[in-house]
Amino acid sequence: MRMKRSAALFMAGLAVAGCRTGHNYVEPGGPRYAGERSTAAEPGDRLRVVSFNIERALRVDQAIEVMEAEPSLRDPDVILLQEMDEAGTRRVADAFGMSYVYYPATFSLKTQRDFGNAVLSRFPIVGDSKVLLPHLGVVGSLQRIATGATIQVGDTLIRVYSAHLGTMINATASGQRDQLQAVLADAERYPVVIIGGDMNSHGVVRVAREHGYETRTQQIWATLWECPQRSRSRTTPGTPSPDR
Repeated sequence: MRMKRSAALFMAGLAVAGCRTGHNYVEPGGPRYAGERSTAAEPGDRLRVVSFNIERALRVDQAIEVMEAEPSLRDPDVILLQEMDEAGTRRVADAFGMSYVYYPATFSLKTQRDFGNAVLSRFPIVGDSKVLLPHLGVVGSLQRIATGATIQVGDTLIRVYSAHLGTMINATASGQRDQLQAVLADAERYPVVIIGGDMNSHGVVRVAREHGYETRTQQIWATLWECPQRSRSRTTPGTPSPDR
């Protein structure tokens, strides 16, 4: 009887894993949403970057209130958002007077809205692209992506990524490393890079460090890595970005 019960549970698990819970956007160029602000910001001594996973974009107004009230999140230069739709991204951008670019990874059948990552900036966004990450989720076979944006800070071009790796339920540890490697490979073209977002893993920190990145945070739910010393022979600050 116990063997039969285990088999039934295993088959039920396979059925759940095989049932799609959304539609994947696998086109490299889109869907894409962007908004521009005409105000030009003066660069300071530091770049203040905030990463925020607003779960399924369901409590955007509350997230804005938190960012306005919490001293460590206040007055950001760049905001990296995960689990967003376009409407929620635009609301955050409007609240802080920022330009933005947003790429959805999937359309969720549960929420009936898009699910993806955004980069918001008070500096001009001069280029952007979507990075498709390997390994579809075990549950629902859903796509993961990173949104990359090149921002112009004074005379310097900085490449910023908002990434959301697979959860520990949906991706193995090696799968999470592969997903980060895809972001790192895309970042090789840029001299100054910041990678942030929801990594869902402590193990990928070592991978980033092996590629020369410095860790700015320790929490896996709000990760920021910076690589400011990459060789400038690939792209010189102030020159056009090699993407959109």
